[in-house]
Order: sequence, then C-alpha cells, then structure tokens
Amino acid sequence: MGHISIGGVKFAALLMHSRYAVAAGLGVLKEANNHIITYYHVETSEIVNRKPIYLGHQPLQVSNTPSLGEEVTLDGETYYKIQAVDQMRPFFMSIVSHSDHWMFLSSNGGLTAGRVNSDFALFPYYTDDKIIESAEHTGSKTIILVESGDRQVLWQPFSEQNRGVYNIERNLYKNAYGNKVIFEEKNHDLDLVFSYLWGTSERFGFVRQVQLQSSSSKTTKVSVLDGVQNVLPYGVPEGLQRGSSNLVDAYKKCELESGNLGLYALSAIISDKAEPSESLKANVVWSLGFESPTVLLSSQQLNAFKMGEDLITEVDVKAERGAYFIQDAFDLAPDERKDWMIVANLAQSIRGVVQLKHDLETPAQLKEKVLADMDAGTNRLIELVAASDGLQLTADRRRNIRHFANTMFNIMRGGIFDENYSIEREDFMGYIDRANHKVF
Repeated sequence: MGHISIGGVKFAALLMHSRYAVAAGLGVLKEANNHIITYYHVETSEIVNRKPIYLGHQPLQVSNTPSLGEEVTLDGETYYKIQAVDQMRPFFMSIVSHSDHWMFLSSNGGLTAGRVNSDFALFPYYTDDKIIESAEHTGSKTIILVESGDRQVLWQPFSEQNRGVYNIERNLYKNAYGNKVIFEEKNHDLDLVFSYLWGTSERFGFVRQVQLQSSSSKTTKVSVLDGVQNVLPYGVPEGLQRGSSNLVDAYKKCELESGNLGLYALSAIISDKAEPSESLKANVVWSLGFESPTVLLSSQQLNAFKMGEDLITEVDVKAERGAYFIQDAFDLAPDERKDWMIVANLAQSIRGVVQLKHDLETPAQLKEKVLADMDAGTNRLIELVAASDGLQLTADRRRNIRHFANTMFNIMRGGIFDENYSIEREDFMGYIDRANHKVF
C-alpha cells in the first residue's frame, strides 16, 4: 500500500508498475488518527504495447528536443535563441523600427504588417488568434524539391502539412534591439538548413532575407519556390478588409513589371459614392538573388510546383489574393549557402515605381543600399532609446536588454525630448494658453 495526502486527507492506494493500468472502485471510508482513509479495490490489466505510427510507409518523426533559451551572436549581433520553438504553444511578438513600420508575428510564422497604422497594411490586420491560424496562407511560404537519386523529395519548411515526415528542428531568434526576427528550420534527413529574417528599412520597407545552406558531404540539387502570400493592394482600410474581404478580392489587380517588380493595386478605390475614384498608388514587392527566376503573383500554381510541373510566369492577375513568389533551380556544393532577398513596401506612386525599376537594373548596388539602410535604421533606433536613458551597462546582460526594451516601448507611446530637452518658448506658451487660459 502507498499513501497520498491531499489537503490533510490521506488516500491509500496500491502502487502499481507502469506496465499496468489501474481500474479502481471506491471502498469503505474509515476515520483513524484524525485522517479519513479511503480504500480502493484495484483491478489490473496489462497494457498492450503500442505499435509504431507510420505516414504511409514513412515512420512518423517525433521530435524530443526540449525547448531551451540562450543568447547567441550572429554576424556580430546579439540574439536570443529559442531552440525547438515548435514544441511550445504558438506565441505573439512584434518587430519595431525607428520609423513608422509595424509588424506582429506568431512564432509559427503567421503575421500582419504595415506602415503608419492598420489602414495601411501590407498583410491583413487581424487579431492574434486569426494571425496564428493564418500561417499557412498569409506571409512567408516556401516549397523545396530536393533531388534524391531517381526521385524528388518534397520539403515545406515551417508548414504543418508535412509534420512528422522529417527529422527537423525549428529555432527562433530575435535580436536584442527588437527589430529583427529569424526563423530557422534544420532538416537533418536532407542535410539542409533553411532560414529567413524579417527586418525593416526606412526607404525600402520590409526586408525578408533568406538563406538555404547545405550540411551534406555531396552536392545537392534543389528547386526552390519562395515568397509571401496574401499581399494587400494599396487603399484597403482595416474595416473594409475585415468586413468585406471577398469584395476587396474582386477589385485586386496584380501586375509584373521589368526587374521582377510586382505591383499590387485596386482597379478602383472601393466606394459607394456615385463619383469616380481612381487608385493612383500601389504596394510593391521585388526580389534580389535569383538570376532569372519564374515569378508568380498569386498562389494558384503552388500545387502544380508540388507535383513537379513547370511554372508559368504571371504578369497580370485580377480578382485573386496577391502573392509574390520566385522559383529557381540550383546546385548546392557541400557547406555552400544560397542567399536571396524579398522586399516589400507600401503606397508607391508612379515616380517611386519608376525609380525602383531603375534601381533594379543594378542589383548588387541595390542590395548594398538596402543593407546599409537597415543598419542605419538600427543605429537610429539606438539613438532614440539612448535619448530617453535606455542604455545601461551592468553585470547582468539580460537586465540591460530588458531595460532597453522597456524604455523603447515607453518612448513608442510617449516620444522623446529632442535637442537635449530644450523647449521652444513660443510652443510652451501656446500649450499653457490652451491648457489653462485663465492662469496664462
């Protein structure tokens, strides 16, 4: 017999071996030594050994890697890494910037993003539960075909559609300044590591840097389809998207310009007024890193790629949810890495589109400009936090990082005093006059 006490009540029960299941019936209650003792009648039956689970002819892969957190350094920058993030329940986070960018992400990849406010969204602005559920059809999407002998192997990083097929490890990284997030998936069966980083640029918008690295001892041939889904056109306020998303789809127009530049606009501003309302601006998405990719402006050909079919470049798509995908095939030598970049921005005029087309003619220089602008944004963010005494140096690095984050979110709400706290006399007098005219 074994005894278990819960809140002063002692229970007596048989201690059984873990190979047996317990079926207990309530016995007689007796009082002894001021404790109520409950006796259980126990019947045992041996549990049948569980058979292994298969997906078709493939054993189900179950990860036993524990979720752990640690500080790491990547490219000279401090990140906090969560190992095996997929073993945790999905959680919400944000990316900040020194400018007007906003981005909210789920740890499973679902997201919403835009500039200024929710009426200028690049991806639909919803509540966090819907964002978590939208990971398969909104935001990043990648499909990879890997040649293996006489067949091609399908791999969809960060997708739940193929969970259990491969021995994988998913990790999440966020930098100490809070303006970069990295999603990483390691496929130990295919000896490949796929990762992408979300960051921001004042001039160019949202930047998605992607890497595919081989850890194999031999050359790996891959065909990659990578991009973003559910890209909104310019001119769709939050309330219209939330209440009439199907109507918005009918007005969508996606066009491909030279230099792999995707334009996302409305055929007309949606209005119930009897007056003309032209849509003169567009959201844009473009890419660098692939030599001559096939470009898709919707998600209509994703299943065709999974089936190994050839894709057709889309140049004009109407009444469909916007997307931007690039597809190319290449070889990865042992330990070689392939990098590419997808950049998206909002509210571009004809002048801005013409400038982008010109910049895309020199991709190497354009990439340097994007990376330099991202670094400048990080430095400006540090300056803003420093202006509110957000930089401190103690023996506890995590306390320093937390203080930086607390100060940053405080100034996002309340701002900072420019020019070393000096205040112009006229502005201050005008404020006092409006706040309390009698005293003034």
